[in-house]
Amino acid sequence: MIYTVTLNPSIDYIVHVDQLTIGAVNRMKSDLKLPGGKGINVSRILKRIDNDSTALGFLGGFTGRFIEEWLERETIQTNFTTVADDTRINIKLKASEETEINGQGPIVSENEMDALKKVLGNLAAEDIVVLSGSKPGSVPTGFYQELIKIIRSQGASFVIDTTGTDLMDALENGPLLVKPNNHELADLYQTTFNSVEDIYPFGQRLLDEGAQHALVSMAGDGALLFTKDGIYRSNVLKRPVKNSVGAGDSMIAGFVGNFTKTQDPVEAFKWGVACGSATTFSDDLATADFIQALLPEVQITKIK
Repeated sequence: MIYTVTLNPSIDYIVHVDQLTIGAVNRMKSDLKLPGGKGINVSRILKRIDNDSTALGFLGGFTGRFIEEWLERETIQTNFTTVADDTRINIKLKASEETEINGQGPIVSENEMDALKKVLGNLAAEDIVVLSGSKPGSVPTGFYQELIKIIRSQGASFVIDTTGTDLMDALENGPLLVKPNNHELADLYQTTFNSVEDIYPFGQRLLDEGAQHALVSMAGDGALLFTKDGIYRSNVLKRPVKNSVGAGDSMIAGFVGNFTKTQDPVEAFKWGVACGSATTFSDDLATADFIQALLPEVQITKIK
């Protein structure tokens, strides 16, 4: 089983206005409410490429019920830990420019954190846990490390998609996959990249420090995959860009979903690129048909 963990999910409230005037009454042209959160996005894409998963994390209040009911309609298994506080709402305000107002997230008690740990204490050795995104402010530093310790004690594998200290501290535990973008990788090692070639030694460093595979997304320059057998680069698919939200999560879902079936990181990379690109070219997360349509266009080249 693949499990996804979203510690700070949200309802993403997407609001379109023709023009935003600060200090005045503005009328919406259209609006949309979607379940948000990086692990939740991974579960939704996994379902579309015929992989079952169970979505874990903290949910609370009427906003939490909205998310759980949405996932149930998509026939995605859930086992969320209920918290007393409401799950947050993030506002995505789209006018001539896009403005985001993100909620802080619920206050999570010690007992609620322990309840999530108990769920992970029942993993099997064949399971994969995808840990994605930020934590609510009330969740202490090092909580990801506590979860990773439990996952590894069960013999299960994990993927981590976060930044900074949480990512760096996870490397020594041998994650199946890490996926920083080029800017996050530069920040992680306090450097700058002036070319794609500049990235190579730092992607390799992720492996040297413990990661089994590393994906580095580079927006308009495609993506890189680092494995023990070499470095691979994808081409860049061409379509109008509509959406940046969830593209990285879709890439992880494509990689993990295919890897569980093939154990082939290069083929999994191809699926990751197709899923991530399809979401980039869609208004919401990619559909199964669009992912399948893009797969033949993805080309992977070994560069080192």
